[in-house]
Amino acid sequence: MNAMRKYISVVDGFNHGLGRIAMYGIFVLMGILLWSSYNKTFASPQLWTLEMAQFVMVGYYILGGPYAMQMGANVRMDLFYAELTPRKKAWTDCITVLFLLAYLFILLWGGIESTMYSFKYGGERSPTAWRPYMWPVKVTMCIGISLMLLQAVSELFKDILFLKSGEDTRDAL
Repeated sequence: MNAMRKYISVVDGFNHGLGRIAMYGIFVLMGILLWSSYNKTFASPQLWTLEMAQFVMVGYYILGGPYAMQMGANVRMDLFYAELTPRKKAWTDCITVLFLLAYLFILLWGGIESTMYSFKYGGERSPTAWRPYMWPVKVTMCIGISLMLLQAVSELFKDILFLKSGEDTRDAL
């Protein structure tokens, strides 16, 4: 039980801090898109803006995912879930997190394979005119998916602790 609490503390603390930093990525994205709009209107369009905005969006989304899960901001089908007792919610979460873990493992496996492919051939490049290297966004995706896996296990541990002891550790931060 103490190992679970320590795991929850470390993973939640790290993902909370990273999520608070990642949420400012929206301002970076806005800056890139404003620069793009300005250049398309008053100057010559830049080749890099759209693709860079996509890369920033990937980082914003994938690194903010564990934080969103931790805060309970993820989308749920609340039609039935909202009416459940806290204990039944914990049981439901314990079961459904197994599907999430399976999905994330498959996603991570594919991400690692794709990242290895990028490195294997001297740096895979985008087929666009700008031709940036793809490995930075692929590494970011693998890191984000790994952190999401760790956070999903943390959420599972929180539900197990709640079912065993009645201790609600979901709002620890």
